[in-house]
Amino acid sequence: MTYPFRLLKTGFHTGFYNMGLDEALLETVAQEASLPALRLYGWKPETVSIGYFQSLDDEVDVEACRRRGADIVRRVSGGGAVFHHAELTYSIIMPITHPLAGRNIRESYGILCSGIIRGLGLLGIAARFAPVNDILAEASSQKVSGNAQTRRMGCVLQHGTILLDLDADLMFELLKVPLVKIQDKAALIRDVKERVTSLKAILGRTVSYEEAESAVAEGFRQALSLRFPAHPEAPSETEERRAQDLGVSKFASSEWLYKR
Repeated sequence: MTYPFRLLKTGFHTGFYNMGLDEALLETVAQEASLPALRLYGWKPETVSIGYFQSLDDEVDVEACRRRGADIVRRVSGGGAVFHHAELTYSIIMPITHPLAGRNIRESYGILCSGIIRGLGLLGIAARFAPVNDILAEASSQKVSGNAQTRRMGCVLQHGTILLDLDADLMFELLKVPLVKIQDKAALIRDVKERVTSLKAILGRTVSYEEAESAVAEGFRQALSLRFPAHPEAPSETEERRAQDLGVSKFASSEWLYKR
């Protein structure tokens, strides 16, 4: 059995638009106006995203982000602060009643992350799922993908990152280090470099966004038995307008950003 899905390859956009389009797609799936969807995308400019329950002032050096020209956005999903730099990001959206949604959040993470694992395998990288929501490179047990999920409007929205490259030093220029650790910031950065890896570090070569995008799309297709259209879709005119509106009125607003 295969499951019909939309495939959207939407390229690089601001953090505000990216989160707006995720929510617009969630709405159309919830309204049964759209098939479930897999979306692949990037971030321009670089963006720091924080989890729904996090405090912006506690997690992000806002002035450092402004100096660098990096966006800051709050996600609708939980989890920690993420620096979106050299990476491929995916979103997968489906009704909570869909067979791939699993019986609970823990089970659905395992099901949906299998698409990333298969995609990494197509690139020559053996990887495994590490509950609750991480994917580790098999050889080193280092994290190569982090994932977050929310269940709203009767649907599952899961999104996550696949690291093409890693710049831990830059990441900690933009993210705040807890006061108890600030004396040993260098050790903290070394620890991240030991625990987190990238496709470039694993393969010893640069993996382009386009190469990763193709592998991950095919990985999801194979692992989850998805049936895509002959060519990737663009968002509908309604979804595009809604994404633009949400990007400005919600995700770029101080009210949403400083929600906590």
